[in-house]
Amino acid sequence: MSVNRSAATLVDVPRGLAGVVVTDTQIGDVRGREGFYHYRQYSAVELAQTRSFEDVWHLLVHGELPDAGRGAAFAAETAALRRLPEQVAAALPAIAAAGGRSGPLAGLRTALSLLGAAQGFRPVYDIDAAQRRADAVTATAAVPTLLTALHRLGEGLDPVPPREDLSYAANYLYMLTGEEPDARRTRAIEQYLISTIDHGFNASTFTGRVIASTGADVAACLVGAVGALSGPLHGGAPSRALDTLDAIGTPDRIDAWVRERVLAGDRIMGFGHAIYRTEDPRSRMLREIAQGFGGERVDFAVQVERGVEAVLAELKPGRELHTNVEFYAGLVMELCGLPREMFTPTFAAARVVGWSANILEQAEDPKIIRPVARYVGPVPPVAVPEVQQVA
Repeated sequence: MSVNRSAATLVDVPRGLAGVVVTDTQIGDVRGREGFYHYRQYSAVELAQTRSFEDVWHLLVHGELPDAGRGAAFAAETAALRRLPEQVAAALPAIAAAGGRSGPLAGLRTALSLLGAAQGFRPVYDIDAAQRRADAVTATAAVPTLLTALHRLGEGLDPVPPREDLSYAANYLYMLTGEEPDARRTRAIEQYLISTIDHGFNASTFTGRVIASTGADVAACLVGAVGALSGPLHGGAPSRALDTLDAIGTPDRIDAWVRERVLAGDRIMGFGHAIYRTEDPRSRMLREIAQGFGGERVDFAVQVERGVEAVLAELKPGRELHTNVEFYAGLVMELCGLPREMFTPTFAAARVVGWSANILEQAEDPKIIRPVARYVGPVPPVAVPEVQQVA
């Protein structure tokens, strides 16, 4: 049996790279045991409560919160980038038709690739920091336009052109519905968007950074991140959390329904998190937003939250399992009139800012991300068998 001479240099790590530090970052962090996360030096929840989406976007891409003048200038700069190149807009009907039930997130992968080509994005390896930042901002500004257009085309409706006089959140809702949203719903969606801009080295962020480490262009990095987000274990849970509410139906069914699922080994969507060992701070904030709207649906969601946590505490003692961001995110988006098929795409419309910031940071590091795998198959080399001729 041959010996791998490099085996002595290999480092075993937990499955899924759990707890493994792979790089340094100045963008933000998640402190799971404390129930706290931040963007640069600021509490992400406090930013969501006090600042605009554009201000936080500026913070992640430029490294600092803008004053009123710079904030207004950045908002105007990004608003002017919302319109799509003609060749991209012309291709969207075919992309939407080909996507079928796969929805806007699947179409976004194709549309972003086309956008990158139409805008002439070059590999981040070959351009300076200013051009990388310009490409990242251009792509980010276009994502809401792409998502809403793909959704409307999939519903047999014409896309709604973007408006430069509306904020990022208001324009997103406007392009989705064709109607100017009221201030209350706009602010609720804006706070949701801010709260999900970034969240540590999650799967999609890490994917974007791996691609950036190869020197690929910004669009290629974002396409990879979108692909990772599309998986139901990452970005696909907000609508599934609402499905849980629908399946339970009434308060008297909560306990029995939850016990049956837990004892069967099923996962309760909207509960538990890979990092948090206490209440998810995003969930807490979104619960408060939902309760601000009020109504039977919100009251029932709170009852379900309490009921699920009680059963989980009884049947899974010693484990801290609370609502995660998806549980109340779905409820807030529903209250603001978003269809369920747009929940995860709306998540992407926020997270693209965090992806971009991480791509820009990774582009400054010349080292490609290239781990290894331990081969555990049949011991090589084995002689290749000759092809047996058929008589």
